[in-house]
Formats: sequence, C-alpha cells, structure tokens
Amino acid sequence: MSIPSSLLASESITFEEAIELTQSLLSFMEADRLLQADIEQAVASLVKTQNGARGFFVTYLTDDRQEADRPSPGVVEALRSAPEIVAELLVKNLAMSAAMVVHHSRQQKEEMAARSARVQERSRNLIQILQMPACQTIASQMLESLQDANGEYEEFFRRWGYDDEQKLAIGSAVRSAIG
Repeated sequence: MSIPSSLLASESITFEEAIELTQSLLSFMEADRLLQADIEQAVASLVKTQNGARGFFVTYLTDDRQEADRPSPGVVEALRSAPEIVAELLVKNLAMSAAMVVHHSRQQKEEMAARSARVQERSRNLIQILQMPACQTIASQMLESLQDANGEYEEFFRRWGYDDEQKLAIGSAVRSAIG
C-alpha cells in the first residue's frame, strides 16, 4: 500500500486546498487505509508550509472524528518535522479556543462552547505530546504578553479584541499545556 499522491501537499498549496486534503486524509485514516509512514508523509507535506499547516490544524482540531483525540505516531512525527510553523499555530489555537469557550458560554451557545473546548483540549494534548522547545518558548512569550500587556503577543491579543476574562482563560490554558 502506498500513499495516494492526492494526499501529498505541494509547496504552493492554498489554505482551502489544505482543508480539503486534510479532510481526505482523515477519511483514509478513519478507514485504516494508511500506514503510519504514509500518514507521517502526508501530514509532513502539509505542515511544511504556513497555508498547509493552517489548513491542517483548522480541519484536524475541529473534526468530529476521533482521530485528533488520540494522535497517531505518524501525525506526531510529522508535526515534529516543522517546529517553527507547528509550535506557533498550536499555541495560538490553544489560546483562541480558550477565548472562544468564554465567548460562546457568555452567549449561551453551549454546543459551540463545547466545540471550542474540544479544540482547546486537542491543542493542549498535542503540545504536551510533542514536547517541542518552540512551544515552550512561544507559550512563555504569550504568558509574558498577558502579564505585561506588552511584548511579542500583545498585538495578537489586541487584534482579536480579547477582554480580561478571555485573557485569564488563555493564561490558564497555556499554563496547563506547558505544565
């Protein structure tokens, strides 16, 4: 069994194409039609570019299937192959999903809050499994920006308009991920 070329991302993949490719990949994974080496090759081809990685994470972390609840060895090894891209996206996904749990809960949209909580948990789990120094660095920078209202991630918080309660949730989520 070899990996279908349709599951390999090109260097010029768009965000939308990466979403589609990841959906196909998850279907193959769910049907147990790929070896771990094939999964690693497919995911590594996605996460080596910013568009590919963004499309992968937005699909993988939000998908209703359980593949992301227990990341396979192929997924884990592929994510480790691109720490400079993967680390920042994972920590940002953790932060954004923590903030969205607060947002949706306020609006009494419990199903959406639960979906955001699932993304938060999956992101935290991956950060802990991967044990990437880059995740630790980015998480520390994010915590410093939360504490000082300044620094590397202050613009990120400002751009998304997070309030104090959301920032508290982000801080708690980030601290729990890096232990």
